[in-house]
Amino acid sequence: MAAATEAFSRRLSDAVRGLSGAWYGRHMAAADRAIRSRLPLVDLVLEVRDARVPAASAFAPLRRRSPEPDRRRLVVLNKADLADPSQTEKWMAYMKQTSCSCVALNSHSREGIKELLNAVRAKIREIKLGESDCTGTVLLVGIPNVGKSAIVNAMHRIGRIGAAEKGKLKHAIVSSHPGETKDISGYKVASHPNIYVLDTPGVLSPVFFNDESGPLLALTGAIKDSMMQEFEIAQFLLAILNSRETYKKWENMNQAGDMSSFSHAMSSSSHHNKRQYASDHTQDFVVKAVRQVLFDSISSFKGYLENENELKSLIECQFIALQEAFRVSADLSEDVRKLVAMKLLNLYRTGRLGRYTLDCAPDVRKEIVS
Repeated sequence: MAAATEAFSRRLSDAVRGLSGAWYGRHMAAADRAIRSRLPLVDLVLEVRDARVPAASAFAPLRRRSPEPDRRRLVVLNKADLADPSQTEKWMAYMKQTSCSCVALNSHSREGIKELLNAVRAKIREIKLGESDCTGTVLLVGIPNVGKSAIVNAMHRIGRIGAAEKGKLKHAIVSSHPGETKDISGYKVASHPNIYVLDTPGVLSPVFFNDESGPLLALTGAIKDSMMQEFEIAQFLLAILNSRETYKKWENMNQAGDMSSFSHAMSSSSHHNKRQYASDHTQDFVVKAVRQVLFDSISSFKGYLENENELKSLIECQFIALQEAFRVSADLSEDVRKLVAMKLLNLYRTGRLGRYTLDCAPDVRKEIVS
């Protein structure tokens, strides 16, 4: 991370520390105790992390204090479709070389979930010494907003299709907001062997492993935005965007059109009939305008991005330009900068501004961050 960008990270880190773990309320503390009590009782622990921040999103109760690898744990790097593919490959290689089983996926990808189910079956058979008609229990854990409930729903749906008995599917609550899962619930995801997954509430430690984790978790949405100043988080995001090379791709993308955003949408003919609303910042023409603003502002910037004051000046100019790109009126009674920040953060978190991995894979010779 560049020196000027680190300055924005430090300020956001101070803001996170100022919360004094306010996100860790009674319900989360109770969930933490319940999860810790179940850890010794299950056959396998399925730890879900955010592929964009594999180190920062590690589940605190599972941090190893022993040099021996944890054979009863499988790490899932979810949201791999939002992360830098080359960095995800490095993280996978790193995990493999440190004897940690790992699967990278997008919870909305059927093939990815099938791969995960196969990995879980293999681990259960390994733990159960090859028994084919055994029963295995899996504890699904992770910090808030890493996609645990989406994963267990997909595993349950695909697993039950191939099961001998079919019944009404029981779904977990899926939300883009952290902290929606309140209780521990069980779901059958496979037969032969019979595998049951316990979905647990997201638990975020009141104290982070290092000062860099807080800003990254705020940016990816693990900490509720309502606890923070969205403008400060968006400033940190823009500092990162300005220091990366991803923006250079946007010139060609804007000319050719971003068809990737329509991979799960309606057909092209019905899309043309869809009404366009300037107030909807997720529509393609608004996203193009946002990328164009960022591309133009970074490309034309003549200052020194390593200088904190010059970078701050660029970010202020970008916010003014983004206000127009997002069609946010200056006459609104609400905080204009907050509205712009919320829209920008949403585009980042849904991958519309590119694929970024914020935790670089460590050297395999160093101790694993887990």
